[in-house]
Amino acid sequence: MTAMPKPGAMPDPMVPRRFRVRKAWDEIDGVATMELDPVDGPQIAFQPGQFNMLYAFGVGEIAVSISGDAARADTLTHTTRAVGAVSTAITRLKAGDMVGVRGPFGSAWPIAEQEGRHIVFVAGGLGLAPLRPAIYHVLNNRDRYAGFTLVYGARSPSELVFADEVKDWKSRFDTEIEVTVDHAAPGWTGHVGVVTTWLDKTLLTVDPATVSAFMCGPEIMMRFSAASLANAGVAAERQFVSLERNMKCAIGFCGHCQYGADFICRDGPVFRYDAVAARLKLKEF
Repeated sequence: MTAMPKPGAMPDPMVPRRFRVRKAWDEIDGVATMELDPVDGPQIAFQPGQFNMLYAFGVGEIAVSISGDAARADTLTHTTRAVGAVSTAITRLKAGDMVGVRGPFGSAWPIAEQEGRHIVFVAGGLGLAPLRPAIYHVLNNRDRYAGFTLVYGARSPSELVFADEVKDWKSRFDTEIEVTVDHAAPGWTGHVGVVTTWLDKTLLTVDPATVSAFMCGPEIMMRFSAASLANAGVAAERQFVSLERNMKCAIGFCGHCQYGADFICRDGPVFRYDAVAARLKLKEF
């Protein structure tokens, strides 16, 4: 018979740990990235696609996907957009400030299971942040994958996050990267148009039987991207999306993130697309 753990021997998933901001910087207006170090205990290990609950002391907490490299054991990275009181407080943190962290929680991108295949990433706006750990994994192990494609879109050039890093990725000989915006601005010389325009062109150059696709961004973008992938012949079981909806407790207890039969925090945020496709078509009220 297995002995029960003593009271207090297991960490309480509802109690945040204290982390100190090592470094923080603005990506674009209203979007900031920070690197965190634990005050006590080991650094958090995570899988690409998982999220943490970040607690701004005296304000509250929110769910934020981890946006750093899972292979780096020395730091924890989050990228946050200021849209409410908590997220605004987090984007204003500076080096030396303290933040509470719970996690990691949720499902992960099944990126390791796709070795030998052509990986297609489709990102919209800040949706590139949850995809970033999976992108790092492929680039760190590029010889294990048949191909690498990133199609990344935003409403305007000023809303493209990680722009310098994307340029570095594009400079590699073993990647294909297309960046597009809905509306151009003075000085913009890149693509103009929706993500699916460039995704459709990309899919003409690859064998759909070898493609595994990972998508994150506005739900309408993911729906149309999934349709493009399906029309090109990419199997439904090889398409994956990340969803984030009103997560409060992160352990499937409070019910705020219930999505049909699933709880996003417990069963997601990463789902196989065909498992949630019907629900994504429903209008919210």
